[in-house]
Amino acid sequence: MASIGINGFGRIGRIVLRAALAKGVKVVAINDPFIPLDYM
Repeated sequence: MASIGINGFGRIGRIVLRAALAKGVKVVAINDPFIPLDYM
């Protein structure tokens, strides 16, 4: 199984997250310093 990290959680980052979860890819990190933790 592949593991990925997403750099940025804007429009494209959220699309990548949905696609990764649908394919069974393990998301190990999301890096976005401008979004508060309670939003994630």
